[in-house]
Amino acid sequence: MKPEYRQDCPYYLKDYLTYVRVVRNHTERTEEDYYIDLRIFLRYLLMINGDVPKDTPFEEIKIKDCPLEYVEHFSLMDAYEYMQFLMEERGNTNSSRSRRTSSLRQFYEYLHSKAGLISKNPIEQLEHPRQTQALPKFMELEQSKQLLNSIDSKNRERDFCIITLFLNCGMRLSELVGLNINDYSETARTLRVFGKGQKERIIYINDACISALNDYLKVRPDSPAEPDALFIGGNSYGQKRLSNRRVQRIVEDQLKRAGLGNLGLSTHKLRHTAATLMYEYGGVDPMVLKDVLGHKSVATTQIYTHLSDADRKAAAENSPLADFKADKKNVEEEK
Repeated sequence: MKPEYRQDCPYYLKDYLTYVRVVRNHTERTEEDYYIDLRIFLRYLLMINGDVPKDTPFEEIKIKDCPLEYVEHFSLMDAYEYMQFLMEERGNTNSSRSRRTSSLRQFYEYLHSKAGLISKNPIEQLEHPRQTQALPKFMELEQSKQLLNSIDSKNRERDFCIITLFLNCGMRLSELVGLNINDYSETARTLRVFGKGQKERIIYINDACISALNDYLKVRPDSPAEPDALFIGGNSYGQKRLSNRRVQRIVEDQLKRAGLGNLGLSTHKLRHTAATLMYEYGGVDPMVLKDVLGHKSVATTQIYTHLSDADRKAAAENSPLADFKADKKNVEEEK
């Protein structure tokens, strides 16, 4: 069954989304992200070409009838103006504009090289906005313990298990949501997850994770609709797999309960926390950490291996010149 949002797509965008799922083997969530990015682009094309009344809210512009000619005749200079629109009119950050640049480049590459729907790729030279490399936000060890100690809700075992896995395994939100019961092996002490591009990997889990999983499975309600899903929730009308947004809300609620709601933390920041704690306290090698986190390159992992204050202090104290002092006798003679 195709997602409802495809009904709003012109034929060439529908074909591209099919390519994203079937050929590129991306998840439905990734497909939807591409749709959202490209819907903004097609709305922009319809707006600048005068196909909608000027007083039409941007979010209400329908893209189904956006002509392919508008896409084909878009130039590199037009792309720069679009990036300016995203920054000034839409308030997009560098990170958001970079992602939308990537979506646009891949869309045009498909239309030109794969589908042959346009005669050339006019934005082949479009650059990504330069981004500042900021250290990731994360919780300190004591804050992590504070969060785990304060978890309480009507689904306490489930919510405790979710946050325990985030903090111990460093998995992505989509990986946790996608877990099935048979992905857990207590005997092997592993979880099987599917990362970006549906790439399968095995995560080894510790006693805390096993205990949390077993406690949750004892009280997990039956879900006739989705019997395989590990984490489920719902109401009297039925239980089903938790959505990404529901898990985000669970984490947000528990962070507030722990008095940590003002730190700008999120499910992805719990991933940062897990990676940082493994590196700082577990002494995990960056190459091993790369595999645990499911990164393609160790370069991506290195943002998590930022040095703590203690590391920086130790570096200063361990300098071979740390104890050097000028010879006062020589100084006096020079005077």
